[in-house]
Amino acid sequence: MSTFAHVPVLRQRCLDLLAPAISADGAILVDATLGLGGHTESALEEFPNLRVVGFDRDPEALDISRTRLARFAPRVDFVHAVYDEIADELSKLGIESVQGILFDLGVSSMQLDKDDRGFAYSRNSPLDMRMNGTVGQTAADVVNTYDFANLARILKVYGEERFAGRVANAIIKERELRPFTNSDQLVAVVRDAIPAATRRTGGNPAKRTFQALRIEVNEELVVLERAIPAALDVLAMNGRIVILSYHSLEDRIAKNALRVGTESTTPVDMPFVPDTDKPWLQLLTRGSEPASEKEIAENSRATSVRLRAAQRIGVAA
Repeated sequence: MSTFAHVPVLRQRCLDLLAPAISADGAILVDATLGLGGHTESALEEFPNLRVVGFDRDPEALDISRTRLARFAPRVDFVHAVYDEIADELSKLGIESVQGILFDLGVSSMQLDKDDRGFAYSRNSPLDMRMNGTVGQTAADVVNTYDFANLARILKVYGEERFAGRVANAIIKERELRPFTNSDQLVAVVRDAIPAATRRTGGNPAKRTFQALRIEVNEELVVLERAIPAALDVLAMNGRIVILSYHSLEDRIAKNALRVGTESTTPVDMPFVPDTDKPWLQLLTRGSEPASEKEIAENSRATSVRLRAAQRIGVAA
């Protein structure tokens, strides 16, 4: 077993759901969010004939995974790409379809734990929040340049912040005095903008603002809306997909993407359903599954997780 401290969320449940599809000789699993490689390591250990193609936009995470998974080297392909590029990157590897796909969404434990990445509101660090720290705008760019309307919009939509207008206004007033450069400065401004009664419950009042900025900086929801349909396009017959979400916005996208393949648009009073209109996905979970109390006690990152899974049973119209 690995000596890495990272514990993958719902590890055994993911393996159990994927097992019927990825246990056969020649099976390929796409780990769309490789991160520190915990889920992939477990899959490679349990299924000795499995090949994994691991995607991550974070070059630092890929370097750690290469070390962690070095003993499986011939069976793992590492791809530095965002997960909406799955089809193109698989094509470059000569792969037309895969038997399993896993999405473990959100920010990784490594990104939260690194002080120079700026994801955590609990420690002072530069306001970066880029999952790929080599390209794109930073969280500091967003808070220092977005106008009131756009700041309020992302805080309300991506952070589900009740006081989006107040927080946006406070950010603009602060940056007129001095630009935002670090997380402590932003946390203090957000805390003061939230009514005192609300601050007493629900944890750190800045958590929703940090979630909103992270989603905006990395275009997470926009990318996810493209990524799941693209992944389903390369899923082989009887292949399975598992999606782990950590907030309602991600889970809603996952739910809607899977629902498209499970519903028929043929009117209920029609005497038969044409083959082109038959469902081509079968849900493997009843709604979204949370983690058990035991798992949450052992791995706090599982607290907010919601799991959905489906199997390809036909051809999409």
